[in-house]
Amino acid sequence: MRTAEIRAELTEREDTHRLHWRSSLEFSLDCFICERTGRTTLFERGAERALCSGSRSGFKRHHAPARIAGFDTTSGEERLAVRAILDFWWAPFTDLRDGGKVAVPTGHSWVRLHLAYHCPTAKEAGTGSIQTNLVRPHRLTCEHCDLLLAVDEETPAVRLLV
Repeated sequence: MRTAEIRAELTEREDTHRLHWRSSLEFSLDCFICERTGRTTLFERGAERALCSGSRSGFKRHHAPARIAGFDTTSGEERLAVRAILDFWWAPFTDLRDGGKVAVPTGHSWVRLHLAYHCPTAKEAGTGSIQTNLVRPHRLTCEHCDLLLAVDEETPAVRLLV
């Protein structure tokens, strides 16, 4: 069993749209079930297991032995932060595509965190996301009225705990 911590913070937050973190995220994991590295794995808070994206040839989407073990958010006048703890099972394998042996995970480079809000002007809901491979600073704007919702100045931090 391995555990990873993900932290992210948005600044210059405006509150009229009630921007908040959604309880789902995507994380890159090496999957010993489909024996592929760097699989996009969907996590939902409260779910007993995650969902691996599988591969284009062979394995379709499938359940993965992973879950959100902790999820908390903090909001202040001009900031919105999230901390997620992910537990996942890991076992050594050889990648079916390129034949490379997978070593013990030492870090994961990619995560996408989801956000939601409500536009009072359009009276419509909206969604957004941030991920590790965006150019920073990244400005999140309302898809309905183009108001700046927050700024993502730093790449989300991913740290392997165990």
